[in-house]
Amino acid sequence: MKGLVLSGGKGTRLRPLTHTRAKQLIPIAGKPNLFYAVEDLVRSGITDIGVVISPETGEEVKSALGDGQRFGARFTYILQEAPLGIAHAVRTARPFLQNDPFVLYLGDNLLSGGIEHLVEEYRANRPEAIVLLTPVEDPRAFGVAVLDERGQVMRLVEKPQDPPSNLALVGVYLFGPRIHRVIENLKPSGRGEYEITEAIQGLLDQGMPVVAHQVRGYWKDTGKPEDLLDGNRLVLSQLSRCIQGELSSAEVVGEVVVEAGAKVIRSTVRGPAYIGPGAVVEDGFIGPYTAIGKNAKVVSSEVEYSILMDEAEVYHLPYRLDSSILGQGVVVDGRGHNRRHTLQLVLGDRSRVKL
Repeated sequence: MKGLVLSGGKGTRLRPLTHTRAKQLIPIAGKPNLFYAVEDLVRSGITDIGVVISPETGEEVKSALGDGQRFGARFTYILQEAPLGIAHAVRTARPFLQNDPFVLYLGDNLLSGGIEHLVEEYRANRPEAIVLLTPVEDPRAFGVAVLDERGQVMRLVEKPQDPPSNLALVGVYLFGPRIHRVIENLKPSGRGEYEITEAIQGLLDQGMPVVAHQVRGYWKDTGKPEDLLDGNRLVLSQLSRCIQGELSSAEVVGEVVVEAGAKVIRSTVRGPAYIGPGAVVEDGFIGPYTAIGKNAKVVSSEVEYSILMDEAEVYHLPYRLDSSILGQGVVVDGRGHNRRHTLQLVLGDRSRVKL
């Protein structure tokens, strides 16, 4: 069985963060989102993995992932020239997939329950497809599944205005080779994309079995800033305390990771929180559900429920930085202000803000 990870698209809902980086490489709890998908596949015994990339961010993705050796995998990079839908990505990857069964995994999904049980079921029973579902509050934004009384998939609808159920398709699918024949005959949808929901519906129309499972644990589609922050919260909530960096007159409470080379000086860190290698927290406060990236700095400032990417710097804020995402190399300087309230920011890489 092969893996196919989608790491293309333009990430329009995450701008300005995605003006300069692939959305799948935005870090969650100190690690690019895409890495969680790859690690999930490898844990399931899938090590021959195709990575679909776009012309805009493909080189960045290749640089971050490498050849796969660090993950115990082998990567084949597949260029999708235009974002024409998930089914189009599968069609583009056909030379890599050939006639092998495969797991299709969207690289901006975050899944805690893993996919090992799905892979085991596929290998045991060989259905034409297995889909992963979860209840959502607003099914109109997703592909939606209708199940029969036995829990088998009856039909699928893409982004329905009048949803027939609240069970949304999660971005993980297992397929046999028959899906390729269906995709070959697909027509673009009203939004100009080749929809994977329509491809799976094509299997159903041919009488092929499509098995449904519901998510174990949590699932996040990290397509918006608030979803990234919530995903960060969920991953950090599973941390175990590990202090490898330097603490000097510091109070570190709860499940906190301080990586080697990091320094916490005259500061308080309340977990769950992550302090990356080489980061410095000085005369500051790091509150729960905060991830501080590699070589970032927080000086005389308070940060809570936020993501600071590598090399971001925050100085002398008279505000508490809350529910914020600062891109790589961002500098926020609050010197000269003495008002106190909460500040919320989402800033793309290398931005500079003087308050």
